[in-house]
This record gives sequence, structure tokens and C-alpha cells, in this order.
Amino acid sequence: MILVILDFFPLFLQVTCNSFTISNGEMQDVGVGLYPSMSLLNHSCDPNCVIVFEGYQLLLHSVREIQIGEELTISYVESLVPTRERQKQLMRQYCFECDCPLCQNPEKDAEKLAGDEHAWKEVKDAVNEVRYPKSKEEWKHVLARCQNLLRSHKGHLPDTNIYQLKMLDCAMDACINLESWEEALYYGSRTLEPYRLYYPGFHPLRAVQLMRVGKLQYSQGMVPQALETLKQAYNIMKVTHGTDHSLMKVLMEIKEECEAMMRMQ
Repeated sequence: MILVILDFFPLFLQVTCNSFTISNGEMQDVGVGLYPSMSLLNHSCDPNCVIVFEGYQLLLHSVREIQIGEELTISYVESLVPTRERQKQLMRQYCFECDCPLCQNPEKDAEKLAGDEHAWKEVKDAVNEVRYPKSKEEWKHVLARCQNLLRSHKGHLPDTNIYQLKMLDCAMDACINLESWEEALYYGSRTLEPYRLYYPGFHPLRAVQLMRVGKLQYSQGMVPQALETLKQAYNIMKVTHGTDHSLMKVLMEIKEECEAMMRMQ
């Protein structure tokens, strides 16, 4: 039995190092897959390419101009976390140190952990404890926890603190699942500036967040604001997802509805 486990251990390590987390249209994790050719791409915390999924199909898109002979790179880890945590994760899972420009110049780390340390550590623990709920009652519990923490730490944590940002995202998700659209918009709107700060340029996470907030604005009759937000999402998503992606088609439909309503006013 021990010999069998040892035989499979190298294979397990290969899967751990070379697998890709499959995400749905809203960039939520739904599974893990192996894509051998994409596993050849090296890492940068500030990559020139991003990966998105269309079902189980992996799509690679460049997010800036790439020079002849320049290496294509993707990020193996979430760039939102501070430099030290990214380095620890890369060493633990992939056994290397990153020396990309973002790691050499961690100027945003102070802002990512701004505010009262005791407060953000409490919020961090709470966020890490959240598991994707399966019922409305569980979502109500998650929302109540988020509301209590956001209320108790008001004035102690800026929205640019990454754990406060994750808590706002969690509260937004809970409100959407509970169909509390106005409150979902309140939390979602607070995330837009931090997303712009931490995901500059073309990033799929920012595109999806803009689209979600734009849809909420539209549901609340805020048509001019929704159109502006959806235009921002469109300008990013046409690069990160491409015009043929199913999510892009949904975005274009909502954007066209807003434009039609604006013409009627």
C-alpha cells in the first residue's frame, strides 16, 4: 500500500504544479483541469497574458502589446495579495522566487494592508472561514456576519484594504443570492475604486466586477450610470475575453438595452 502511494506521489506533484483552476463566467472557481500546452507558460505577478474559460475551454489572451521575442507570461497566483504572501505561495507550490517588476517594487503593499491591524486580521479570518453557501439561510448568515464586521470596523479599515475588499465582495454576493439588489449595489459600488487601483489596465476580474455593478445599476433604474459602467466593462472585456465569449455577448445585450433606453428619454 505504501509503495502504491509512493508511485502516485510524483504524479500528484505534477498535477498540483501544472493544473489550472477552472472558473465560470463570473470568475468563480468551479473545478481543476490539466492543459499541457498552457502549463509551459512561465509566471509573472504582472503578466502580459491572462487566462479565461469558456466552459472547460481555456482561452489565452494578451493584455498588452508584446514585443517580438518577448516571453508570454501568466500569473500563477492572485496578484491582489501582498508581495510576501505571493512569494510564500509561489515557493510552497512551485518552488521558485519571483523577481518580476511587481515583486521588485511592492509600492502598493502598504495600501493593501492599510488600517487597524487587529481589525483587518479579524476580517481576514472571517473571509477565510466563508464557504460557498448552498441555501438562502446560509447566505443570510454570511450576510449578517459581513454586515456586523463592516459596521464594527467602520472608520478603522479603508475599502482599499484587501480583506475589507474581500468582505465587501462577500456581502455583495450574499445580497445577490438573497435578491437584495439595492444593498448589493451599495457594496458593489464600494469595490470599484479598489478594483481600479489593484487591477489596472486590462484584467478579467475588473471587467466582471464592472459588469456586475452595471447590471445592478440597470436593475435600479440608474440607466446613465449603468451605461457608463458597462462601457468600461466592455472596453476591458473585449481584450480579456474576446468578442466571441458568451459573457461578452451577455454584456453587449445589456449595454444595447441601456443605449436604447437612453435614446428613448
